[in-house]
Order: sequence, then structure tokens, then C-alpha cells
Amino acid sequence: MQCADNSLYCGVTTDIERRLRQHNGELKGGARYTQTRRPVRVVYQEDGYDRASAAKREYVIKKLSSAAKKALFRSSNTPRN
Repeated sequence: MQCADNSLYCGVTTDIERRLRQHNGELKGGARYTQTRRPVRVVYQEDGYDRASAAKREYVIKKLSSAAKKALFRSSNTPRN
């Protein structure tokens, strides 16, 4: 997710729409990081992982530089608004 200050937030969820609403304060349960950086929007997502594999992939993505993360979602075949 990309925050209003252009920072990036990465996480694991089984329901992207619900999680987006949480991060934007529409539902209870969003991350503390996104509370002061609203609104947030989905700029990249990957599907098809089980929970353990998704957590490992999240770890890899979080280790990337900001430029590498931005290149990853720019190269995605599923752009989001």
C-alpha cells in the first residue's frame, strides 16, 4: 500500500478490501503506521500464498529498498488506483 506521504506499507491479509478499509480508518483494526498517513491505496498485491509463504514473501519485500519496491509494483500486470 502507498500512504498519503508516498511511503510504502506491506502486510499480509486474506481480504484486501477489508484491510484497506481498516488502514483508512473506516473499520477498526488498521495498523498504527497508517493512522497518520491516510489515505492509503493498494498499489501492488500478490495472490496464491498460504499464510506461512505469504509471511516469508512479506519479509523479502520489506527488505527491498524503496526504489526496488516501487519498481516491483510498476512492473506489475495488475495496476491499481
